[in-house]
Amino acid sequence: MIAQIVILDAVFSLDSVITAVGMVDELGVMIAAVIVAVGIMLISAGAISTFVNRHPTVKMLALSFLLLIGFALLLDGFDQLIPKGYIYFAMGFSLLVELLNLRARAKRQEPVRFHQRYSDRSKEG
Repeated sequence: MIAQIVILDAVFSLDSVITAVGMVDELGVMIAAVIVAVGIMLISAGAISTFVNRHPTVKMLALSFLLLIGFALLLDGFDQLIPKGYIYFAMGFSLLVELLNLRARAKRQEPVRFHQRYSDRSKEG
């Protein structure tokens, strides 16, 4: 678990470095941005992990956001620009729907339950 967090921190730190390089020209600002980003991720990793494990649909939403952004970047690489407003609206609307679902489930006090995997069912029978 700790190793996964450290690896993810390194990946997101590289993302922060790339972003900082694109935004500023001063090395000190870039270093500070990376240190702050890693610190925030290390501090909040446990709480976020607990929240995501309790609400697996949030994990699917985050994956869909990553796919959407990746697809938009891929199209941008082929000079096919998607207006950012469309992307932000899609993400905002999806997040609003998920927040409403989380609130509705909290009122029922019922966790999300996924179906068993097919291979797990074959072992029982």
